[in-house]
Amino acid sequence: MRKPVSSVVGPRCLLAVALSLASLGVLTSCTEPPSKDSVTASQAQSTQSFAQWREGFRTQALTAGIRADTFDAAFAGIEPDESVVTADRSQPEFTRPVWQYLESAVSPARVRNGQDRLLQNAQALQRIDTTYGVEREAVVAIWGMESNFGQQMGSKNVIRSLATLAYEGRRPDFGRGQLIAALQILQHGDVPVSNMIGSWAGAMGQTQFIPTTYNRYAVDFDGDGRRDIWGSPDDALASTANYLSSSGWQRGLSWGFEVRLPQGFDYALADMDIRKPMSEWQHLGIQAVAGALSDNTQTHASLLLPAGYRGPAFLVTDNFRAILKYNNSTSYALAVGLLADSLKGGGQLAGQWPVGDVPLSRNERLELQNLLLSRGYQPGTADGIIGGNTRRAIRTYQQSIGQPADGYPTLDLLKDLRAAQ
Repeated sequence: MRKPVSSVVGPRCLLAVALSLASLGVLTSCTEPPSKDSVTASQAQSTQSFAQWREGFRTQALTAGIRADTFDAAFAGIEPDESVVTADRSQPEFTRPVWQYLESAVSPARVRNGQDRLLQNAQALQRIDTTYGVEREAVVAIWGMESNFGQQMGSKNVIRSLATLAYEGRRPDFGRGQLIAALQILQHGDVPVSNMIGSWAGAMGQTQFIPTTYNRYAVDFDGDGRRDIWGSPDDALASTANYLSSSGWQRGLSWGFEVRLPQGFDYALADMDIRKPMSEWQHLGIQAVAGALSDNTQTHASLLLPAGYRGPAFLVTDNFRAILKYNNSTSYALAVGLLADSLKGGGQLAGQWPVGDVPLSRNERLELQNLLLSRGYQPGTADGIIGGNTRRAIRTYQQSIGQPADGYPTLDLLKDLRAAQ
């Protein structure tokens, strides 16, 4: 939908991998804490044995249209996987900053491998472009980000992982829904149960779709009668393009590009909730690093400062937002865009990252949110995730003390808040 900042992440504010990518601190805030009802349901089911839970779920599955033989074959020998429980409950204390993430995600080796895949799959990619209107470099970039071009698809039994999440995970409703969808996939005959492998969170195949996303967007592009995102690159790449197209991808539109900001720019405009025509950004003095900024009044964009006002700046379009629907992390979407550009020989940045910054730990992010809240700002629930609400609260505080209002959390900002107590 997923592995904190590894090469295997997934289509998602698909909840599964958003849970682990939330640790990046750069999410545009798609995750929510477990609801009271979910926690209550989890606590209630923990009093059941797994065998009791499985029998109750079997009744639900059969009511939902799953055949008894499908269910029994899928659950043969299935027991909870404690490593899934551990991964689901993990809260990484320290995370990598965006520039380290990009260094790994857009490595020279990945670019070379991606260029090789473009050549090897040229015919299928041309058909995919014609069918879905999504440029081949973007599709291959996601392929590389999700599974290292099919080399790292995960090794977990998806039924076992999802059954574990449904039985004793933090989000049992999510687990049950995905588990029903996974059983539907097996019943449809797209993949045998022995080949249904994926991540601990149930993300599957070369494109790391969770089951509900698979059922909605996976396609049989090679015409063999199965939607095989595990073994067929054609199916996996076409499914990715179908997902992006359905998410609003526009043919011929760039995901975005690096820009320079004028002296005295109002950094509070760097907010994904603010969309302006290119012509308006041009009138505000923004310049493209390469070429000229378009005076187009039809194309809208948002200003992204992934490392605050001291790092590179980008204008990002609705195609960037389509990537965010695949995985609601701005770092992920930026990596996909830069990797796609790199596959075409571009992708180099003029701006410098503030590599001297020490990223806040999870405890420090929690402290930052609580300090903002105590001073009357509205960062939302203190969860250690720097999402949209927290960034807006930071901007408001920065404006109140005369600092550039870029919404970027730093150790100096935290020290200022501590001193103001």
